Amino acid sequence: MASPLRFDGRAVLVTGAGGGLGRAYALAFAERGALVVVNDLGGDVTGVGKGSFAADKVVEEIRKKGGKAVANYDSVEAGEKIVKTALDAFGRIDVVVNNAGLLRDRSFARISDEDWDIIHRVHLRGSFQVTRAAWDHMKKQKYGRIIMTSSASGIYGNFGQANYSAAKLGLLGLSNTLAIEGNKSNIHCNTIAPTAGSRMTQTVMPKDIVEALKPDYVAPLVLWLCHESCEENGGFFEVGAGWIGKLRWERTLGAIVRQKNQPMTPEAVKANWKKICDFNNASKPQTVQESTGGILEVLRKIDSEGGVSTNRTSHTASAAASGFAGAIGHKLPPFSPSYTELETIMYALGVGASIKNPKDLKFIYEGSSDFSCLPTFGVILGQKSIMNGGLADIPGLSINLAKVLHGEQYLELYKPLPRAGKLKCEAVVADVLDKGSGVVILMDVYSYSGKELICYNQFSVFLVGSGGFGGKRTSDKAKVAVAVPNRPPDAVLTDTTSLNQAALYRLSGDWNPLHVDPNFASLAGFNKPILHGLCTFGFSARHVLQQFADNDVSRFKAIKVRFAKPVYPGQTVQTEMWKEGNRIHFQTKVQETGDIVISNAYVDLAPTSDISAKTPSEGGELQSTLVFTEISRRLTDIGREVVKKVNAVFEWHITKGGNIATKWTIDLKNDSGKVYQGPAKGSADTTIILSDEDFMEVVRGNLDPQKAFFSGRLKARGNIMLSQKLQKLLKDYAKL
Repeated sequence: MASPLRFDGRAVLVTGAGGGLGRAYALAFAERGALVVVNDLGGDVTGVGKGSFAADKVVEEIRKKGGKAVANYDSVEAGEKIVKTALDAFGRIDVVVNNAGLLRDRSFARISDEDWDIIHRVHLRGSFQVTRAAWDHMKKQKYGRIIMTSSASGIYGNFGQANYSAAKLGLLGLSNTLAIEGNKSNIHCNTIAPTAGSRMTQTVMPKDIVEALKPDYVAPLVLWLCHESCEENGGFFEVGAGWIGKLRWERTLGAIVRQKNQPMTPEAVKANWKKICDFNNASKPQTVQESTGGILEVLRKIDSEGGVSTNRTSHTASAAASGFAGAIGHKLPPFSPSYTELETIMYALGVGASIKNPKDLKFIYEGSSDFSCLPTFGVILGQKSIMNGGLADIPGLSINLAKVLHGEQYLELYKPLPRAGKLKCEAVVADVLDKGSGVVILMDVYSYSGKELICYNQFSVFLVGSGGFGGKRTSDKAKVAVAVPNRPPDAVLTDTTSLNQAALYRLSGDWNPLHVDPNFASLAGFNKPILHGLCTFGFSARHVLQQFADNDVSRFKAIKVRFAKPVYPGQTVQTEMWKEGNRIHFQTKVQETGDIVISNAYVDLAPTSDISAKTPSEGGELQSTLVFTEISRRLTDIGREVVKKVNAVFEWHITKGGNIATKWTIDLKNDSGKVYQGPAKGSADTTIILSDEDFMEVVRGNLDPQKAFFSGRLKARGNIMLSQKLQKLLKDYAKL
């Protein structure tokens, strides 16, 4: 069972705590160790009168149970005095529960100015005054929890409560803004709309219902929202009778009903009314930026396209469809990304490769005999077409970059990526799809080494809120995601991401502040920065490569994924895999929550027979092959003499284009010596890695091996000093 939520040492202020909900909150906080200020003016439900009895009685209840509490009898309009009571008694203020209220129910025609004003002074202005008095103290201590109390009357309206419902919904707006402003100081503000029996609900509910709806059924939600471990901020909840539900805003896609340089008419509104009110594919804006971004996008559409409409039967819809169609086939300016081993290692670390796993060494140590570039590094090369703002230059598209989401990703490799190099990339808009709630742009990126195609990416980019123009919904050019098999997975691998995972991954080129800046993440609707989707993509691909290809990058052919939900740094990613022939289906979950974050995904692997079939011919075109053959011939005459002088086994890894092309072994330890193609039969004393070209330069005497070693062109491991004997041997005996 989970450990109990405690509030030891936390100073909690509850307004209107002399009875009903406030009393239930105060008792519950005190029972769990909080230091409680019980505020109550002591008047009746309409705000008439005052007294100390109500607050004193609750304080007495708390103290009899061993708790700590003090009373305050001020009106919430005197917020400074109430907060001062907490500071004088406990030296701090951690939690404010704005609960105090009263009623002046009148039909709208009968509401007086006094009826209106007193409701707003107590509910809205009172909550403002108390919270403002506590605000600076919470900011200084980098901690605070605030509750605003709204009402179903404020959400839905209620006859005879125009004054009350206006104030109660006003509290929601106040709370939402405080949640944004306080987030960077660890001050969280949430709103509840409780249904409970109290003096205030006796006027609108039958007596038996009032008695059944106990305040005790509301208090647990308030305590959870006010606990230091709760990360909820800016939430709005209805609660009562043991039930809790969260509310959110929803907005139709709507319709644009005017054209450029044309008046907007009520007739156009009438004609589009059904579309304006259609909640199919509705959006759910969570921030001002999301709300106004859509409006600003309308201005750009009208200005650039002469007016469009989401009404598919209109002339303007046809114009929009024509504009989007005009984007198909558009080529972005070519670009030539270059990279070194540093970038490939940085990427590998960014997607979770670690020295904790010895098999990962080949991806993070350039001196490894089989150092390789992770296949998914190919997306880093291709993504620059999007990261450099290329989307904004596509004709016919008006793009709000704040509305761009990465929906799906496909990557295909035609040969392993070189460990370092410079490629030429060409990007083209393959297709544009209308998904109703948004537009999908299929961006194809081809990456070449010289004239040879190395890899191909297809980025599926989703533009939120730009759909409904009457375009096609599917494309034969799209690389289709495939559902995973309906059976238990064949293998499951997990990796716990670091809290610094996003900060590390962004060094590979995705500088979006959403992944590192808490304020920016908050504006985007997230509690904290999220991990890059392509980072999770890299983790998953590593798992498949490790489980089913023994980290052999030459077997990796293609990968397709659909991004479903974000991952937060520090969470554990769990890749579930199903093998069906040479296709490995997979999905990725967050282990802590069970949420699927990558779905309908697969990796295609080359059969091992395809790889081994290529091996015998490898090295045949290398100049170094002739040299090793000649050394082998000469050892037949001088082998025993050389073995006595050297007594070592040397393994050579000859590279071509950044990848290991062949391996040779010179055995000068056993019998009369031997030279053969392939790794050492046993253990090598020294392993030397260099390119075919540099090997020939060393043999010809044009490249000093020591200078090559210190410049990084020649790499060695094992007993490096033995290589000096080999160097002398080549000079004295081979004379090559």
